[in-house]
Amino acid sequence: MASGSGLKRADSVADNMPDAMKSSRYHMKRCFARFVAGGKRLMKLQQIMEEVEQSIEDEDERAQVLEGHLGFILSSTQEAAVVPPSVALAVRPNPGIWEYVKVNAGDLDVEGITAEEYLKYKETVFDENWANDANALEIDFEAIDFTTPRMALPSSIGNGLNFVTKLMTSRISKDSQSAKSFLEFLLALDHHGEKLMINQSLNTVSKLQVALIAAEAFVSAFPKDTPVQKFEQRIKELGFEKGWGDTAERVKEMMHTLSELLQAPDPAKLDLFIGRLPMIFNVVIFSPHGYFGQSDVLGLPDTGGQVVYILDQVRALEEEMLLRIKQQGLAVKPNILVVTRLIPDAKHTKCNQELEPIVDTKHSYILRVPFKTPKGVILRQWVSRFDIYPYLERFAQDAAAKIMDHMDCQPDLIIGNYSDGNLVASLMASKLGITQGTIAHALEKTKYEDSDVKWKELDPKYHFSCQFTADLIAMNQTDFVITSTYQEIAGSKTRPGQYESHRVFTMPGLCRVVSGINVFEPKFNIAAPGADQSVYFPYTQKERRLTTFHPAIEELLYNKEDNNEHLGFLADRKKPIIFSMARLDTVKNITGLTEWYGKNKRLRSLVNLVVVAGFFNPAKSKDREEIAEIKKMHSLIEKYQLKGQFRWIAAQTDRYRNGELYRCIADTKGAFVQPALYEAFGLTVIEAMNCGLATFATNQGGPAEIIVDGVSGFHIDPNNGEESSNKIADFFEKCKKEPDYWNRISTGGLQRINECYTWKIYAKKLLDMGSMYGVWRHMNREQKLAKTRYIHMMHNLHFRNLAKKVPIPIEEPQEQVALEGSKPQIPTPKPQKVPPKETPEEPREEDFQEKQLVSRTGDPGLCPWNWWCLIITFILLSYYALLKLYFSD
Repeated sequence: MASGSGLKRADSVADNMPDAMKSSRYHMKRCFARFVAGGKRLMKLQQIMEEVEQSIEDEDERAQVLEGHLGFILSSTQEAAVVPPSVALAVRPNPGIWEYVKVNAGDLDVEGITAEEYLKYKETVFDENWANDANALEIDFEAIDFTTPRMALPSSIGNGLNFVTKLMTSRISKDSQSAKSFLEFLLALDHHGEKLMINQSLNTVSKLQVALIAAEAFVSAFPKDTPVQKFEQRIKELGFEKGWGDTAERVKEMMHTLSELLQAPDPAKLDLFIGRLPMIFNVVIFSPHGYFGQSDVLGLPDTGGQVVYILDQVRALEEEMLLRIKQQGLAVKPNILVVTRLIPDAKHTKCNQELEPIVDTKHSYILRVPFKTPKGVILRQWVSRFDIYPYLERFAQDAAAKIMDHMDCQPDLIIGNYSDGNLVASLMASKLGITQGTIAHALEKTKYEDSDVKWKELDPKYHFSCQFTADLIAMNQTDFVITSTYQEIAGSKTRPGQYESHRVFTMPGLCRVVSGINVFEPKFNIAAPGADQSVYFPYTQKERRLTTFHPAIEELLYNKEDNNEHLGFLADRKKPIIFSMARLDTVKNITGLTEWYGKNKRLRSLVNLVVVAGFFNPAKSKDREEIAEIKKMHSLIEKYQLKGQFRWIAAQTDRYRNGELYRCIADTKGAFVQPALYEAFGLTVIEAMNCGLATFATNQGGPAEIIVDGVSGFHIDPNNGEESSNKIADFFEKCKKEPDYWNRISTGGLQRINECYTWKIYAKKLLDMGSMYGVWRHMNREQKLAKTRYIHMMHNLHFRNLAKKVPIPIEEPQEQVALEGSKPQIPTPKPQKVPPKETPEEPREEDFQEKQLVSRTGDPGLCPWNWWCLIITFILLSYYALLKLYFSD
């Protein structure tokens, strides 16, 4: 469909479209007449193309239209707001690039319109009064951020670090003020009050250049491996402090690199120099929602891949930080805090423990801080990630105090996770002036179609008004954004990315975002995570296999008796197993996979299906979507009579056993299937491929970049179950005919992982970002001031009011002795690497009974003070009646 056609960046859709329609004017008149015949409506791409197909009945004529410029414009239209007689089109000719045009259905007159005008047409479909309101709130970050340099090409999106490095190099070489600002940054470097790199005696660029030449000549006289302690006193006399390196060779390299930078700046040398600067010793990572812990938490509400991601991230970061600190010649201990919520009613987890060491680290901890209501009462029970917003501002304040108490200094880098963690990180980083990075993991706006224009319908359940506002604040406040894939930022040729969807949108009755976030900003970067290779390693490495888990896994997969951990059975053990593991929610699409399997007789004859997801009993879940999916799963089992071919295993919390489970599936020459409707990254895909398991994964999102289709795995379309299930069946049929085919795909997957997806690569990229954007922040602090004030205004005047409308639980005040006061003792981590427990304890039903939420106004019947008022009123009325009775005339 117009695959060979396109528009150059300089071309305008409004200029090209009239000429493109001339040769097909008759068909376009019919087409646009069909558009407006349906009245006011919002049409998506699929609907648009269906209407085009019905308007041009002749296949040859239709093909001719669709292969030309007009076909390209129509197929690039993501949506159309129909307000007869006009049709407003949102055209996306390339990733990140949008144009808006209005077409009159009567005379096919084409006019270019602004994003604001397009949104008003869109709003007219849903709320015409709001569209015509002259006082409607408009959010426009572009208006106060027009000085920020932008990248120009879609292919450059996600390469922000390289762009910033080149930009800084150019400024230092051309602008003496920028060189001076860079020097000021070096002069400001210290650790706990101890100066690093240079002291005030080198307070001009010329002094620094002269001193570098003298120091480099002095250090050159020493053998390369001479420890820095042998000559550090002499170079200190020249104005150089600690941090240049641990050996004479490294010190000389750093000095030579800086000397060259000051004379003839070069991006590669700037990247090398800043990456080696002693800048990052204390890191704070925010992840407030869910049950954040190291054991017995996976599968609990709002608790999944993000926890695993952060724990693996921390281990890799600490290892890289220790290496860098050693190479800098410093005797400093790094400090990493993962700050999350303390949950007093933690059930069977450690989420009520304030400070917990992170296993396999020496200097990293989980710090838990409780949520408090506006009255200062600690919230005791779990609260959904969608209901979390009333607590975040107070949480940020309390967390900052705890962090400063633990670290005895400000952090050097703050990293947020998901909407809530990113907002808290933004509040703290802005207040303290600290470099900030954000990681979305998943932006909810793209998960639910039209969740912006239909926010009023969804807000009672999801509070998207708060979440989308929080996301905008964090995206614009942060210094850099870490993403796992290009698609997360800017999508594909046919589908906008998660961040891109926040560029222009509207929430009728609340706000109109005419400029939210620009994906061409140099803050966007791609750093793909890996999987813990001590846990997820190839099934062929027999000597490393965790054989102690095999009896439990055997029971888990093949025991024919239903119990609280597994349901259904596999009658034919000789069949390979297709396997999936995820949360049981709509987007993860586990019930979709089950239905594909149920409908495809050929696939059922070739393989068994095993899924690990959620609970069996809806009463044990507090998650609204999970409850619906549990019920759906039971109905599918009955509808397709899956018993004997299907095994449903409850959510598993032991990652070591899960790793061995992947390998046991690989032993059967089976496959891992990730069928999500959309997946930002796909950590389970990485885990499965690490274990050598042939993998099928959604083509919607990150897995499309992880897997090279047909080489290291396969892409499947989650919106076309028949095609996807047949593709899986074709693979297993080919494996029967070509026994080596399965091995080729398995090997291809392992090769892909080792080349691109390891935590070591990730940690190096992340620390490089923290350093480079820290320097960039210092050199551009005046430019960022106006934007920061705009964000503060948006938070104070807009977000706070939205957060106040989110219901909060009413609880009796509890004693807080265990939660407040003196600094807790650091507990000792578990010595064993592999947890001895083979079967995780299933959460008790009473642990997950949802407590009723009421609004701030509350239900008068639930307030003790209201009862006292009623009792006192009754007594007074009774007293008055008695007086009237006995003392009346």
